[in-house]
Amino acid sequence: MRPTAKFSISFGLVTIPVAAYNATDTSASVSFVRIHTADGGRVRNQPVCSLEGVEITQDEIGRGYKPGDGDTVVPLTDEDLDALPLPTAKTLTILAFVAGGDIDPLQMGKGYYLGIDSPAAAKPYVLLREAMERHQRVGLGKIALHGRETLAMIRPMEGALVMQVLLWPHQIRSMDGVLPERQAEVARNEVSAAEALMDSFGELSEDDLHDHYRESLEEIVAAKLAHREPEFPAGEEQPAGEVMDLMAALQDSVRAAKRSRGEDEEAESRSGRTAKKSTVEKSTAAKSTATKSTATKAAAKKTAAKKQTAAKKTASRGGRRAG
Repeated sequence: MRPTAKFSISFGLVTIPVAAYNATDTSASVSFVRIHTADGGRVRNQPVCSLEGVEITQDEIGRGYKPGDGDTVVPLTDEDLDALPLPTAKTLTILAFVAGGDIDPLQMGKGYYLGIDSPAAAKPYVLLREAMERHQRVGLGKIALHGRETLAMIRPMEGALVMQVLLWPHQIRSMDGVLPERQAEVARNEVSAAEALMDSFGELSEDDLHDHYRESLEEIVAAKLAHREPEFPAGEEQPAGEVMDLMAALQDSVRAAKRSRGEDEEAESRSGRTAKKSTVEKSTAAKSTATKSTATKAAAKKTAAKKQTAAKKTASRGGRRAG
């Protein structure tokens, strides 16, 4: 991997020469070319001079700056840009260390891996990385990249330093007109149901991080080249339409998430075992009660029989005495 830029990190009086490498690969994403639908020919963007109306080559293209809202364009040469009094042209000066959560994700742009650019940079590089790890802070500074000065964040990651280009605060648009004038109200039990649904999602799997769109697109292209119909694996259809009962939808979503992981089957199995155990216990208890009832009745009969026998004997003795 070749570096895209070289500069130094200024950490107080410590200077760390580094080389920046692209951390992302945008060429791996899906991209299309424009074609003429009538014959499939490529449609290209040809650079044309607005004054002469003729096509020009890349060697004839330079930079210009348009001040204000007028039509005036001021030409700028490479020498003009090199003469800019930018201390950040070759140095990323760290201005502050802040908690990573203080950075608005909307500001985050392209990422770069930072490697040492000289043997002397090894120790201060490790020192800065470990200090930020222990202090749980990220560094904020400014650097000029590709002819423009930009904010940048430096953070430790897996034994290395990573630089993230940041947008300027004025480049983040306001939220005027985004939110409705009147906010919807939700009940506490609905929030609890939503939290239960969040907990039911579980961890990300490798399949979740797979680019299925790219694979499907490649299958369509392959099918067209082979003059056949594309073949796609059967997938679960997503429900469509407006959800009217929010609470019911949340509860159904939790149950669906559990079924997808087989948790409902385990719960039903446990429920079945519990119900069976309860039935057995009830049956046993009923049998025990019946046995006790039978024994009680038998004992009562025996007692009654004994009383009758004793009464007869008493009556017999009384008769003999009277005679």
